[in-house]
Amino acid sequence: MIAKTNRISFQGEPGANSDTACRDMFPDMEPLPCPSFEDAFNAVETGKADLAMIPIENTLAGRVADIHYLLPESRLFIVDEYFLPIHFQLMVLPGVKKEGIKSVHSHIHALGQCRKVIRKNRWKPVVSGDTAGAARIVAEEGDRSQAALAPRLAASLYGLDIIEENVEDAENNVTRFVVLSKEKRWAPRTDPSELMMTTFVFRVHNIPAALYKALGGFATNSVNMTKLESYQLGGKFYSTQFYADIEGHPDDKNVAQALKELAFFSKEVRILGVYKAHPFRLTQDQDQDD
Repeated sequence: MIAKTNRISFQGEPGANSDTACRDMFPDMEPLPCPSFEDAFNAVETGKADLAMIPIENTLAGRVADIHYLLPESRLFIVDEYFLPIHFQLMVLPGVKKEGIKSVHSHIHALGQCRKVIRKNRWKPVVSGDTAGAARIVAEEGDRSQAALAPRLAASLYGLDIIEENVEDAENNVTRFVVLSKEKRWAPRTDPSELMMTTFVFRVHNIPAALYKALGGFATNSVNMTKLESYQLGGKFYSTQFYADIEGHPDDKNVAQALKELAFFSKEVRILGVYKAHPFRLTQDQDQDD
């Protein structure tokens, strides 16, 4: 892909976890903050950005709301994935001591994931729109009794001091991001041993056992389905779309056969992306084997 703008869009303010993911994966691209997920998608669709970095699920909070609706409707394609371990840093105005903190600001999920340190210190939790926005508010308001729980990047962007690191309750807090492009480009199958991912959406015929029959080909062809989610379309209980991730490439014989069987029992199948698996998946597989 030839970059036209050299920008990658994300939802949130500068310093958010999505901003960190952009900088980690594409250090030579300019992160483009957007107020909403719709705006981040639109930036790619209208050519304001070449790519979008979108969180799709989190190990603690589950799937990110609305993404499974926005992605199929956007006509953008998944070209890569990234896994980011989520850590929250306690940050304050320069020179503020921990004893001087009375309130701590952050996104509602971040406050929920840092309950222990908040309760231990009897701080008042204050909900902000996002984690980076909380850091910006603390910096702008200048109230030395306020602190923020935000990613490390936010402290450097807003001139705050980190006085305690990684204060989250759980260590297994990881967010999976997908990288979106306007161009439909499948990663080529060059190495048979390399783990590839295929993401697609489908709708089955409204007949008994349709889903069972549609998915049977993945079992009989030994294709590992790592994700399957359903959601209603147009507010109708009988109109259901399914979102799935599988291991493998459509050029693999077993995957091709499974997709063929899926198409036979479905009224619509659309591949959203074929891309290389992030190395994080391999470490997770090893941990499960151990």
